Amino acid sequence: MENHGRGHDPRPEGGGAAPPDPLPYEGVWRFTAAAVDASVPQARRAVRDLLQRQGVPVSEDLVYGLLLIVSELVTNAVKHAALLSPMLAVEVAVGAEWVRVSVEDNHPYRPTALEADHGRLGGRGLLLVREVAREAGGVVDVEHTSSGGKVIWAALPLKPATLP
Repeated sequence: MENHGRGHDPRPEGGGAAPPDPLPYEGVWRFTAAAVDASVPQARRAVRDLLQRQGVPVSEDLVYGLLLIVSELVTNAVKHAALLSPMLAVEVAVGAEWVRVSVEDNHPYRPTALEADHGRLGGRGLLLVREVAREAGGVVDVEHTSSGGKVIWAALPLKPATLP
């Protein structure tokens, strides 16, 4: 790998290698949407188009899993947070070896549906998100935001699509 645009590494001997240049598809993209049903397919399309436009090396299975996760997380925000959070934010972060999708809203409730509850009729969306992430070798978590809301995210490893 060639090193363009870097001068002498100022770190003392043994300080480790300079960080690699970011890959062309690496970055963070964020967009907001109204917490309404129509935002679910819009968010799914936006994420799919972004992955394609940036040339992220994702397999069809990984794209399917990511879009399913985005659909479930946006649906969850629309169904459960819209009253206190009329807007939601979707973020896609792509690193060299992973892709993370998250949905943020301003509702303070932290869902417990990431744990199995077989007696409930609803609330299976987050169980599905957890299972899709687990099968892909990824993780899911919920964090509180500084504004008092929450962000639910899933990070999945990038496995370049294999050619037939």
